[in-house]
Amino acid sequence: MAETNFVDYVKIFCRSGKGGRGSTHFRREKYIPKGGPDGGNGGDGGNIILRGNRNYWTLLHLKFQRHIFAGHGEGGSRRNSSGKKGENKVIEVPCGTVAYDAHTGEYLCDITDDGQEVVLLKGGRGGLGNTNFKSATNQAPRYAQPGEPYEEKWVILELKLLADVGLVGFPNVGKSTLLSVVSAAKPKIGNYPFTTLEPNLGIVSYRDDKSFVMADIPGIIEGASEGKGLGLRFLRHIERNSLLLFIVPADANDIHEEYNILLNELTEYNPELLDKRRVLAISKSDMLDDGLMHEISYDLPKVPYVFMSSITGFGIPALKDILWRELNSDEIVHVSASRESLVHRRLDIQSLEFEPEEEFEADLDDEYIEEDENYYEEDF
Repeated sequence: MAETNFVDYVKIFCRSGKGGRGSTHFRREKYIPKGGPDGGNGGDGGNIILRGNRNYWTLLHLKFQRHIFAGHGEGGSRRNSSGKKGENKVIEVPCGTVAYDAHTGEYLCDITDDGQEVVLLKGGRGGLGNTNFKSATNQAPRYAQPGEPYEEKWVILELKLLADVGLVGFPNVGKSTLLSVVSAAKPKIGNYPFTTLEPNLGIVSYRDDKSFVMADIPGIIEGASEGKGLGLRFLRHIERNSLLLFIVPADANDIHEEYNILLNELTEYNPELLDKRRVLAISKSDMLDDGLMHEISYDLPKVPYVFMSSITGFGIPALKDILWRELNSDEIVHVSASRESLVHRRLDIQSLEFEPEEEFEADLDDEYIEEDENYYEEDF
């Protein structure tokens, strides 16, 4: 797909269906002039449902479908006939989508599995017909329940890519090149900063037909937490990653310092990212000889590291071994292990840009006026 087709957050207006009104009908047929109440119940309103779909990888299909309405329940009728239920509206979203209240930023739900369904907005219940209120002392009830009203809400859907390994590094350090070498992904590669403007996913093959997913996000720079460069907008895509792979080039002035800068920007964005396992890869190591690599290794962070070069393939097998070992460590919890273990913070709405909200007027059919044919039957 084209680069501009990657959409990782949208704002939509959702409205469930209202419940149908109960009927106040009385049975009156030939030779049965006073048959008693027989008004049916109203139908339930339709729900707004989020469903995970592994065939989607972006929220593009919702970018131009901002208003999603479920069907209203129909009113009850004579002969204890219940009204038809409103049609549910199912919103297909990619796995890894999180829903937030657009006004408060409150977390609503999380879709992580294919086929998983969550009721985002529940439709109103249908009202009871007058048949439900008859008794020995009230043989001709002339009232019924109205249906419950619908629910409506502006919702922000935010996509957080599901991957095992997330690449973290400054612009133009070789993240996209590494992804293109270890997987079949074809990210844009160029000799200038911020070549990558959107996240990319690739499946990395390992021994014995094993594999894991690697995610490449746009580079971050010092001060990104204050809005410099591309800011921290795309860091949401590594919140679900099991492991973070820091990439620092071998020609950096101070590898340890650049690593600490990256770590600090992650802390400013979300301190919980520090709990993830980390691996350091020194890229462009084809410029180093054994003596330099041995000398540099004395001043590296206390994390697993590897010297590698995407151009020559040096260190790539060793990198895969380290990543696979760390991913299968007993201390790590994979992103797919349990969605209940994920901690969701309140969304910072001010950091996202949306079009102005539209005001909605009630539809003509919102005023539920039902006149039953025999509503004004006389008492027994």
